[in-house]
Amino acid sequence: MSGKVPPIEGLRHVALYVEDVERSVAFYCGVFGMELEWQPDPENAYLTGGTDNLAIHKGAVAKKVNLDHMGFLVPTMDAVDQWEEHIRAQGHEPFAPAKTHRDGARSFYLRDPDGHVIQVLYHPPISRGS
Repeated sequence: MSGKVPPIEGLRHVALYVEDVERSVAFYCGVFGMELEWQPDPENAYLTGGTDNLAIHKGAVAKKVNLDHMGFLVPTMDAVDQWEEHIRAQGHEPFAPAKTHRDGARSFYLRDPDGHVIQVLYHPPISRGS
């Protein structure tokens, strides 16, 4: 890459279509601790958490058509297990429990209320606790 272009700071914004905006806001705020930043109307909401921004838009949800999954990064391997316990305590069952991958990463997977797949991930090259 040319030295003339500043480096990117990460992929920190995701926009999702959902069937029920309020339900999704409650899920991401309640489960992941995100906060409602702005809701210009009942069909759109913008959440923040850490350095991330999640846009929620009412629309047709076509599972597994354009998005395989998205991930929330955690700082340590132990944090993956703590988050899995938290997710279960919130009444959400991961469909793939925590495991350590061949590359040294550790993660588990769950679905949001619209079926979007979420990975909670420790990845050594980019997690802060590495």
